[in-house]
Amino acid sequence: MTLSVKGRSALVTGAGSGINLSFAKLLLDNGCNVLIADIGLRPEAQVLVDKHSAGAPRAVFQKTDVRDWKQLERMFEVAEKEFGELDIVCPGAGIYEPVCLFPFSNIESRGTISINVAVARLFADKRLSGQQNWSNFWRPPGTPQSRDAQTGDRYAVIDINFVHPIRTSQMAIAHFLRHGAGKGKARKHIIHISSIAGQNPAFAHPIYVATKHGINGLVRSLAQLDTKFGIRVTAVAPGVIKTPLWTDNPDKLKIIDEKSDEWVTPEEVSEVMLALIQQDEVSEKIGDKSGQGRSFRVQGGSILEVSKTVREVTAFNDPGPGKRAGNTASDTRVIDEEVVGILSQRGWGMSKL
Repeated sequence: MTLSVKGRSALVTGAGSGINLSFAKLLLDNGCNVLIADIGLRPEAQVLVDKHSAGAPRAVFQKTDVRDWKQLERMFEVAEKEFGELDIVCPGAGIYEPVCLFPFSNIESRGTISINVAVARLFADKRLSGQQNWSNFWRPPGTPQSRDAQTGDRYAVIDINFVHPIRTSQMAIAHFLRHGAGKGKARKHIIHISSIAGQNPAFAHPIYVATKHGINGLVRSLAQLDTKFGIRVTAVAPGVIKTPLWTDNPDKLKIIDEKSDEWVTPEEVSEVMLALIQQDEVSEKIGDKSGQGRSFRVQGGSILEVSKTVREVTAFNDPGPGKRAGNTASDTRVIDEEVVGILSQRGWGMSKL
């Protein structure tokens, strides 16, 4: 046991929904204060914050656009004001890289691309997810379907999925050191959300995949903080998770075959996240407290893949996720064909396409 979270304090970005909401709830259930930093709260997240608005442990919501570094600084200021010293930071906010952002006239007229028009219309109505600025490699900045400005000099997916975890990690390390990390105090933790996409290629979503490969590199590169300063940086790499990142995205749902593909739950992922903080070893069997199954040593730089079981992701000669339960999306060919259809349009990539 390295750290009981009871009586500790955490900052979690993206905890307005999904895995991070489940993680925030689990921390609170175990007696840990949580500052939730997100652009908004889903109803279930609002219920959680209201439930823990007073007493101990407490939950505090800080509206935060993680692309804005000033807002990242502000969330640390608020967390310190509310809780004092932080023990756990999870830069978990992330978005997907959708492909099916066709002009609707093209959707209905192009017989070569199979897509559900009604669902696509619903997806374009951002009431489903609240995310306004998504990027896709196959929809370059300046094209009608891109959410990135042609002269914006940045991609939202990279800012949210990679730049924000980097900057938040820097701020977390600075906070921990200022409060005496490594000087006889309990270990501090930074826990990242990677993905099996950090190991696999995906033709339809190259920017998203690149950000998750980047997270793996970041986590491994910060490994020495554990032994030198008592700051342990780790990550989970979830498989196919039933969260709004999937369920609110028809572009993702259509690659799932409910008959052959199996969902991993946010609760399963968050349980492994908590184990990375509280334990020096994590079982391959999620929730295993008996120590009977195979276990993986936890240290700085550890990345644990979470499907229906747990697997350590090694830096070299790793076999990859494979077809383990919870890792498969059987119909990726559908969106790969859509990309081919996009590239077949005259003038692909031109700003007036």
